[in-house]
Formats: sequence, structure tokens, C-alpha cells
Amino acid sequence: MIDLAKAKEFATGWIAAWNRHDLDAILGHYADALEFTSPLVVERLGRADGTIRDKAELRAYFSPSLRPDSKLRFEPIDVLAGVSSVTLVYRNHRDQIVAETMELDDAGRAVRVTVHHRPA
Repeated sequence: MIDLAKAKEFATGWIAAWNRHDLDAILGHYADALEFTSPLVVERLGRADGTIRDKAELRAYFSPSLRPDSKLRFEPIDVLAGVSSVTLVYRNHRDQIVAETMELDDAGRAVRVTVHHRPA
């Protein structure tokens, strides 16, 4: 089980890294081999399955969102703990509610991520 304190610690570091636009710190939350599935992957990369499968590809996907002029910012709403996963609920800079469920490995890095969006 992941206790709520550990889930909140993960979420705090993850959100802080995104809000600093620190790509290396963001990627430190992910394992090298992973599955990252998001509706935005379908939209931006045209992949029907919406999935990115390695950290190098995730770096390339995240990079454009972190330009110096980016308005990207996440406001935490809630953190949920599971057996081997955490779910982060937050509001993004486009006023969308987002929930990301992250299955973590033994080192506390995300190996499987599923992203859900509610339009603003």
C-alpha cells in the first residue's frame, strides 16, 4: 500500500517541478520504461492509442510545454493513494480539471500513467 503521506510527498514534488518548468525534475518522477497514456498524445501526436512508451519520448513530448514563455501551471486539488498508485487531481493553466493516475515502481517512479481531462 502507498500511504497518503507518501502520495502527498510525490504529488508535491511533481507539481512543484511542473510549476518551475524543470524538465529534468519532472522526468525524475518517471521510470525509463513506461506507458504514458493521455488524450493530448492522441491530439498532439496523432496516436490512436494515446501512449508514449519510453522516457526519451516523454522528454520530447513534454519539452514544448515548458518554453520560457509558457503559462503552464498546475494548482493541486486532491491526492489519492492506492495499492501501488497515486492519483493527482489538479487544475491546469487552461482551467481544466485533470486527474493523473500513476502506478509506481519500487523506487517510487511512475511506470504506468493514465491521464483524464475535463474540459474547462
